[in-house]
Amino acid sequence: MRAGPHTPLARFAVFVPFLLTVWTLSGCAGAPSPRTYPPGYPIGYVERGTASWYGPGFHGNHTANGERFDMHQLTAAHRTLPLGSVAVVRSLTTGRQVTVRINDRGPFARGRMLDLSYAGARALGMTGSGTDEVELRVIGYEGRPGGMGFLRVQVGSFADPANARALIDRLKGRYPDSRIVTVELPEGKRYRVQVGQFTSETQAEAAAERLGSLLDVTPFVVRDDT
Repeated sequence: MRAGPHTPLARFAVFVPFLLTVWTLSGCAGAPSPRTYPPGYPIGYVERGTASWYGPGFHGNHTANGERFDMHQLTAAHRTLPLGSVAVVRSLTTGRQVTVRINDRGPFARGRMLDLSYAGARALGMTGSGTDEVELRVIGYEGRPGGMGFLRVQVGSFADPANARALIDRLKGRYPDSRIVTVELPEGKRYRVQVGQFTSETQAEAAAERLGSLLDVTPFVVRDDT
């Protein structure tokens, strides 16, 4: 059968070159460049524990990565994940989930794993209860290249710098890399004593256990942000 100008066969003949043009242009565009991560970055890392949240008392303060904390943004604080990590947080109570970016350090309370912003906590429906059991899964990274610093053990936090210096003097003989980090909190300055430069969680946790027994304290493993 001959193809007239309005037959299906004629219309198909016009459409084929169009498809070839689209496919050619798509091929020229190429695949997107693969995302790169710092060496040792924990993509796919999963952790379960208790999440809390923070909001009005910290709104506008500087976070660990230098940003201003905005409680209406989907962010969170974690002690060791590299700043800029992107994680899906799922409530083990309700099944609700939210994607957040790690831009701060904390929580520094025993038994807590994650501090969500008010917006993150509201997405999970946990602002009323204050805490929830959650699963965190790292899915991406939006931080600086090479942004993974050493792990350190925080053994104390003091309002009086003299107390921090006294603890440093006690630790210097065994841990010469001990240091004091000054942070601004809503209740005023705090002087945190940190020990060591560890490259793995296993090393840091072992040191934390030794320091806890030595000093009769509850230490925290934190990442030294670069």
